[in-house]
Amino acid sequence: MSNQSANFTEKIKASYKPSGSYIYLGAGILDGEVLAEAEVNLPLHMMNRHGLVAGATGTGKTRTLQLLAEQLSDAGVPVFMLDVKGDLSGLNQPGLSNPKLEERATQLSKPFNPAGFPVELYSLSGKLGAQMRATVLEFGPTLLAKILDLNDTQTGVLAVIFKYADDNKMPVIDLNDLKKLVSYLSEDDGAEEIKSSYGKISTATTGTILRKIVTIEQQGLGAMFGERSFDIQDLFERTDGKGTISLLNISDVQAQPVLYSTYLLSLLTEIFYNMPEAGDLDKPKLVFFFDEAHLLFKDSSKAFLEQIETIIRLIRSKGIGVFFCTQSPTDIPESVLSQLGNRIQHALRVFTPNDADALKKTVNTYPRSDFYKIDQVLTSLGTGQALITVLNEKGIPTEVAATMLTPPKAIMGPLAIADYNALVQASPMTAKYQETIDPESAYDILTKRINDKQIEQEGEQQTEDPTPKKGEKSIVEQVMGATITRQIGKEIVRGLFGMLTGKKPRSSGSKGIFGF
Repeated sequence: MSNQSANFTEKIKASYKPSGSYIYLGAGILDGEVLAEAEVNLPLHMMNRHGLVAGATGTGKTRTLQLLAEQLSDAGVPVFMLDVKGDLSGLNQPGLSNPKLEERATQLSKPFNPAGFPVELYSLSGKLGAQMRATVLEFGPTLLAKILDLNDTQTGVLAVIFKYADDNKMPVIDLNDLKKLVSYLSEDDGAEEIKSSYGKISTATTGTILRKIVTIEQQGLGAMFGERSFDIQDLFERTDGKGTISLLNISDVQAQPVLYSTYLLSLLTEIFYNMPEAGDLDKPKLVFFFDEAHLLFKDSSKAFLEQIETIIRLIRSKGIGVFFCTQSPTDIPESVLSQLGNRIQHALRVFTPNDADALKKTVNTYPRSDFYKIDQVLTSLGTGQALITVLNEKGIPTEVAATMLTPPKAIMGPLAIADYNALVQASPMTAKYQETIDPESAYDILTKRINDKQIEQEGEQQTEDPTPKKGEKSIVEQVMGATITRQIGKEIVRGLFGMLTGKKPRSSGSKGIFGF
């Protein structure tokens, strides 16, 4: 070993040697050589300082997420992950050795020991796992506006509608509740009611909101709104001492990225508001992996971004770690990126001026290194390699280390279809969430209100009191007192008199009203 290699190894060992439990990420690389003694470790104690896994397509980001999830599970830490392509279900079964894995094990001086892990499968459509739902109320107006792609004005109207529902104790559970509420407040009594208390809302705006709700339903995603809503406590399960890895398979709803990314944020928001303060723990209560993170921030409103920033900044005190996974660090707003203390950066590719600009910005986020030119390393890393810096136990960034990552122990791909279906059917979560609950909600309350008023109006018309008020004549009196009625009566009397006496009655004029 050269002096430079020995110096590098000593610095890496000193920088990445935690006193407590840790995740073994791999070993440092210098001048193309893997130095097995230069172990790169991530302290479990610092996992709630959040992190970033980034890199170009095909550089191994998904497998990095897998090895992190596996070691967290082994440490008894539950994990929640978004399974974008449906290929993380293999975490449930031990992997199979192959020459590439054996070669990497030799380089790292670590034997490859296949293992499986406890996995729960979830789905937003309910087709690929236990149904994950949330009530419309749990989403709230800001997140729902993101899903419906509303502008600022429409978002403001939606917020007013939510305020009305809250003030009037109308639970908004599913999209039928929301549609009924929007329709009611757009016309007649509802429009006057909301105008008097909250201000007038435009029918054009409510019409747009209704159309966008219908679009979500037509995409077959209305099932994710309703009861029974997902209980966040189910994410904290352990099996035989291992943390359960909860996978949300969205391979069948990839065409609606805004929907599933916003759902993840709603889930994280629910955790943030419901979990108690925990302070600094030896290991996190839960680590939340946010894959395809760029979709969350794309075209987001200021209010939406502020909500994310607040949650990321404060949720660590609840013992929750959040890791974002995306192609480039520039996909993440600076206000959020500054909260991510642990960085695992796979290779960046520079094909365009924008790529070059992203590379320059990424380089500037790393500490200075005595061993690397950061820009050159980032563009030359191979698959399964990454440039790493994390926070040590004192919260200080570690030495930058180009790292050969340790391979996952489980299958690096999806389960066989039969095994996948068997895992879904055997899960108690499938049984728990397949049942839908229909409590009294805004739809029922408003329908009853509208029907009661209609019945009341019909009853007033049918049971109107015929007794005349004081000073008024009855209908009979009005008819009998009419001039034409009196004249008809006189003619009839004259006719009867003539029949009885045989005399022709005297005419009251040239002709009677009947023309004789």
